[in-house]
Amino acid sequence: MDKFFKISERGSSVRAEIVGGVTTFFAMAYIIFVNPGLLSQTGMNSNGVMLATCISAAIGCLLTALLANAPFAQAPGMGLNAFFTFTVCFGMGYTWQEALAIVLLSGILFLVIAVSPLRSKIISSIPAFLKSAISAGIGLFIAFIGLLNVKLVGFGAGVPALQFLVDDGAGNMVANTAGILTIIGLLITAILMAYKVKGAIVIGIIITTIIGFPMGQTHLPDAITMSVFKDFGEVAFKLDIPGVMAKGILPLVTAVISFALVDCFDTVGTLIGTAKNAGMTDKNGNLPGGDRALIADAIATCCGACLGTSTVTTFVESSTGISEGARTGLSSIVVGVLFLLACLLAPVAGIIPSAATAPALIIVGVLMIRGATEVNWGDFEEACPAFLTIAMMPFAYSISDGIGFGFISYSIIKLARGKAKDVPVLVYIISVLFILKYVLTSI
Repeated sequence: MDKFFKISERGSSVRAEIVGGVTTFFAMAYIIFVNPGLLSQTGMNSNGVMLATCISAAIGCLLTALLANAPFAQAPGMGLNAFFTFTVCFGMGYTWQEALAIVLLSGILFLVIAVSPLRSKIISSIPAFLKSAISAGIGLFIAFIGLLNVKLVGFGAGVPALQFLVDDGAGNMVANTAGILTIIGLLITAILMAYKVKGAIVIGIIITTIIGFPMGQTHLPDAITMSVFKDFGEVAFKLDIPGVMAKGILPLVTAVISFALVDCFDTVGTLIGTAKNAGMTDKNGNLPGGDRALIADAIATCCGACLGTSTVTTFVESSTGISEGARTGLSSIVVGVLFLLACLLAPVAGIIPSAATAPALIIVGVLMIRGATEVNWGDFEEACPAFLTIAMMPFAYSISDGIGFGFISYSIIKLARGKAKDVPVLVYIISVLFILKYVLTSI
């Protein structure tokens, strides 16, 4: 084991790798409960999505360990699952079966990019500030979804407003206990995060779920059986590729490229940023095995789409395990095994109310908004496209539109300033695709 994973060579130990793996798992285990909550809104079976989440995460972690020998964990990504639900399904009108087919196609595209010279060219072609703005915008969008899910923010008066009273369905205004429980859970999780408690988000979900019993938000099922594993068949291998093809090539290309680019940038940013902070990069700032980690990510995305979940990506929470001393793929093996064991939680996962996962969405939003600090707000050529990218995601309720407005505005401003050569060709191509999409959908 020491020879295969080069544990001693990298200054680590088996104990450090195991501790690091366990730490990473608990830092990202919230995805087990949050991902089904988002994807089930499209009509997908929640228990089936949970099993797909755990299995695809395990596949991603094991591939990263065996191909790249890197201490990075994978699972269906936040932001990408929101893009799947609210943009591709609700916004573009695809069914969830068709959306899974789009995820598969984007995974194949990412795999082609990862094994070709295009990889470095594409990654370097997108301005760093736009990558940061995309991350920050997704953070705001995810937090907004968390608030909407429990009706803490609603549009009853025609404009967004706080709602501490909601309609009970019979015309009576009653206390919004789900919203109140969300606030309680948010404060608990925020305090745990401030104290840097390991697994703070998961602990917050559990505590909030328990508090939900006396508040009438958490309910025990009539019976807990293992029959929920049959639900896996409700989502696995249900991709509808013919249906996707029948709805036009332009929206398909837009969705596939958006999935692939966000996954690519998210993974590269996590790998390089985390590795650099931990001193794991070489003298040129590259992560040894980083190319193979991208390949593992792409393959895991393809597997995840077939199993019934949104895009699999590398989690920034891997940094928690690295901070505990993890330096090899052994820690990723540990995370993968724990995700497989987590499948046993499926029979009781339905107990967790949306008011317990909403705080997790908001906290993840807090973590992702830090990308806004990497934008040079003093340069309006960057500030305006970055702001539009961040603002349009929650305001237009679409991650795709945020990316589109950011790329289009950046291209036009640079052209108007006589700096056309400063804009990479890929940015122009993506901008034109979005313009065509907006023109055709408005006719």
